[in-house]
Amino acid sequence: MAAIEPMHQFMIQKIVSLPPVTVPGVGAIDLSITNSVATMMGAAALITAFFLFSSRGAVVPGRMQALAETVYDLVDKGLTGSMIGDRGRPFLPFIFTLFSFVAVLDLIGMFPEQFAVTAQLAVTATLALLTFFIVLIVGFAKNGLGFFKLFVPSGVAWPMLFILVPIEFISFLVRPVTLAMRLFGNIIGGHVVMYMFGSFVVGLGGFAIANGGLAYLGLVGSALSLSMVIALMALEFIVAFLQAFVFAALTCTYLSDVVNLDHGH
Repeated sequence: MAAIEPMHQFMIQKIVSLPPVTVPGVGAIDLSITNSVATMMGAAALITAFFLFSSRGAVVPGRMQALAETVYDLVDKGLTGSMIGDRGRPFLPFIFTLFSFVAVLDLIGMFPEQFAVTAQLAVTATLALLTFFIVLIVGFAKNGLGFFKLFVPSGVAWPMLFILVPIEFISFLVRPVTLAMRLFGNIIGGHVVMYMFGSFVVGLGGFAIANGGLAYLGLVGSALSLSMVIALMALEFIVAFLQAFVFAALTCTYLSDVVNLDHGH
């Protein structure tokens, strides 16, 4: 029986080798196209093509236009509108792009032989840091030094501030960590579990057929494992969408904290 290597599916592999580019002060940067880069480029192309073909503005929308409008309303009314308010309108393009990109990457990773990009911590950490720095920029641009009121809870006796302010500050700094780890952990965990049960399907079935006799009982275990794979795959498709929604929702929450800082403090 072949060795079970659940982590092999997450290995980065070069598809197109390109010469490195030297950046002063940084050094040589490898710009080769890997399976991860190719998947992200494919996701961006799919998203662009989908909304180009669906944005015809027909009075009676077809299926593609109806789906596009549903996704747009979900982000517009369900996330930015409800969580940030009227002030969240300028951030709708960013939230919509972030949600669409993560959702498509999650879904692509569910198909056989496709690379699960969001199971790479480097990718989720980059998206989380991008979000974090945008929150910082918006926070200081809108509030100036008043941004630091974010760490001072209102209505709290001043002696308690010596305890609460450091806690609020640390919790703010770990936001990109939790944002990155939540998406990364859920996606990689689901893929590893499905791989393990898929290995049981092949392994137990092959053992039963090769040995016969009582070994045919392995077919029962193989069938049970197959049913688990099907159930887990259905669940993972839901998780793939939910994780994109959660990522976007948390981004809205963080933006709301700084955009509406003068209302909440």
